[in-house]
Amino acid sequence: MLNIVWPGFIIISVIFAILSGNLAELNNSIFESTSTAVNLSITLLGTMCLWSGIMKIASRTSAMQKITNILAPIMKLLFPKLKKDSEIYQEISMNMVANILGLGNAATPLGIKAMKSMQENNSDKKVLTNEMVTLIVLNTASIQIIPTTVIAIRNSLGSENPTAIIVPVWIATICAAVAGIVATKIFIKLGR
Repeated sequence: MLNIVWPGFIIISVIFAILSGNLAELNNSIFESTSTAVNLSITLLGTMCLWSGIMKIASRTSAMQKITNILAPIMKLLFPKLKKDSEIYQEISMNMVANILGLGNAATPLGIKAMKSMQENNSDKKVLTNEMVTLIVLNTASIQIIPTTVIAIRNSLGSENPTAIIVPVWIATICAAVAGIVATKIFIKLGR
């Protein structure tokens, strides 16, 4: 669907620019946008590298075990069938920590790794387990304590106070996560 919508927007924009005599402005905006996109990508790349490196170091130290222990009560509530000493448990914990730190791009590979591990243990490969569904919801509506990606974007765009977004992000992500988890648990109970 998107491969129809986006080319349609582009064609309509070009036609409108030609008809309204704004073709020069369209060309200028294209080149300015590409420059902005490259600068933003470089800024985000630096932030992602920093936090991905920190997560990699944490995974090889006792810090990850300590974080897993802190998350244990939440993990037991969300994923009651997982064993605490399993590799999947630690992968989900790392994914949750990455999401809490606002590292959506770093959390995605961790979430995919956890999903692959859960799929290997899944007896019915065509149906998601309750734990898999919970992880998808939790990953989608993740609580972010430090929204580093948003702060980096606001900083790169010259915001006077890039961290002003923190409290609204807390409110929005906590509400989304609670609503998503409650709905998931309700549907899991109804599906039994």
